[in-house]
Amino acid sequence: MLKTPYLLFLGDAPDALAAKVAQGIRDWRPEFCVGQLRLEGCKADLGIPDMTIAQARAAGAKTLVVGAANRGGVISPSWLATLTEAADAGMDIASGLHNRLTALPELVGTAEKAGVQLFDVRVPQHDYPIADGKKRAGKRCLAVGTDCSVGKMYTALAMEREMRAQGMKATFRATGQTGILVTGSGVPLDAVVADFMAGAVEWLSPDNEPDHWDLIEGQGSLFHPSFSGVTMALIHGGQPDALVLCHEPTRTHMRGLPHYSLPSLEALRDLALETARIVNPDVRVTGISVNTAALPDEEARMCLEEIEARMGIPTTDPFRNGAARLVEAL
Repeated sequence: MLKTPYLLFLGDAPDALAAKVAQGIRDWRPEFCVGQLRLEGCKADLGIPDMTIAQARAAGAKTLVVGAANRGGVISPSWLATLTEAADAGMDIASGLHNRLTALPELVGTAEKAGVQLFDVRVPQHDYPIADGKKRAGKRCLAVGTDCSVGKMYTALAMEREMRAQGMKATFRATGQTGILVTGSGVPLDAVVADFMAGAVEWLSPDNEPDHWDLIEGQGSLFHPSFSGVTMALIHGGQPDALVLCHEPTRTHMRGLPHYSLPSLEALRDLALETARIVNPDVRVTGISVNTAALPDEEARMCLEEIEARMGIPTTDPFRNGAARLVEAL
């Protein structure tokens, strides 16, 4: 388990989405966050105090969490001096990026001398089975998106919180670095060998009580040429009973791919259902989660109303307005 509280390292993130790991921790575990550390050129801001390593240590920070995720998920060479300084100051380092902290000799040497630990969250901790597609007891809900970074994790976390508040049996199942850093457990699915990804999701969401819901964190998008494989594994390994469609209405193209336009919600509904029916013929789309963070209140309300009228499915922004309607739809 990671030592808290955290100093959230944003590096030189070019925009807010590039710091979504740190933002997720800030939104769901604010009590863990002492401050943020930003390098020159950073365009992200969590709205918490900017701190140096020394200031963060004086404020009680025990772990520096790498909260930026660039394309490809790698530790930038320009970050190494800051990470090494944190280790030398006595802070553990945690990262969910693809290249490992433990593969950086300078950082490893400093950590050993300082007696601190390096945590590579994106390294699988188990030997996962190959999926067998057998039906499991309990219920499962999976968030699927028109694109990457549209709010799939926030949707599942908001639904879990609402369900537990209502006395329902519900568990958020983390499948990415941010979810694992927020909850302390899960499967770093995009780091699992491809043949075992669906099996890892089966392992993550085992047999349970008939009235228990697993809220499985979605990843990628079936329509994203770069990351569709992890979405397929979640659908087939998760065997969802319910799908919640996730969308960000201000996007003009797929994230990172300006030559690819976004699919419609209708196209997402149809393809996700067709794909999910392979493993669960009774799957249904029960709701739509819209990330309206970029819209003012009135525009957000009109957007939600238009989508619900068009799609005929309960539609809300669960982070802005609460997840009660999505939970009721289950």
